[in-house]
Amino acid sequence: MADRFYTPQPLALGDVTLDGPEAHHLSAVRRFEPGDRVTLFNGDGREYPAEVIAVDRKRATLHVTAVHDADRESPVRLTVAAALPKGDRADFLVEKLTELGVAYFIPLVTLRSVVVPKATTVEKLARVVIEASKQCGRNRLMTVGPPMAWRDFLARRDGLQLLLHTTDGAPLPAGDFAGGVTVAVGPEGGFAPGEVADAVAAGRVVLGLGPRVLRVETAAVVAAAWVQSRASTGQFI
Repeated sequence: MADRFYTPQPLALGDVTLDGPEAHHLSAVRRFEPGDRVTLFNGDGREYPAEVIAVDRKRATLHVTAVHDADRESPVRLTVAAALPKGDRADFLVEKLTELGVAYFIPLVTLRSVVVPKATTVEKLARVVIEASKQCGRNRLMTVGPPMAWRDFLARRDGLQLLLHTTDGAPLPAGDFAGGVTVAVGPEGGFAPGEVADAVAAGRVVLGLGPRVLRVETAAVVAAAWVQSRASTGQFI
């Protein structure tokens, strides 16, 4: 796959100018020169082969030579809501969910949350999404939503709603997931008993991931991979 660079601006055949971190990465880090070829994407599902025309340390001019439909999204719209782990583990979590085709990520705020995300945290995680998308070939960005309190999250009513908890849980029901799937993952220490009870009352299906206690990021990645592996069959079994 060609070297990929992201820009939020509309793209079409013709010249385009990159500035900011992407231009710096292209010129100063990767040291591309006029005549080199790269691929641009802006999140619209397409990719845009381009030739470098001119570069300096702050901007790069490229000429888009083609427009390719290259939608590499999952057939099921998957939302993962998780309490953020500490430090770089949150970056790892978002990076892997991006690679796995998750469409929407919600930073959860629960009773046992060890990290309460700020606006700057969301901005940082959005940048992780871009870098992961450049690497894995996604042409649509996973959305990082604003932090959401547990009760507000339970008010959502979109698609099949699953809750991962440190218990054996219920068997997963077979069914249509055309409306999408949402998986909720608790913090270190798990969801509080009252939160689980509220989730069950709200119609969530409580699931376990085996006899071992998994870290937040491990549970979220396993769940996302499991749902995506079932997407091609058209049903949960």
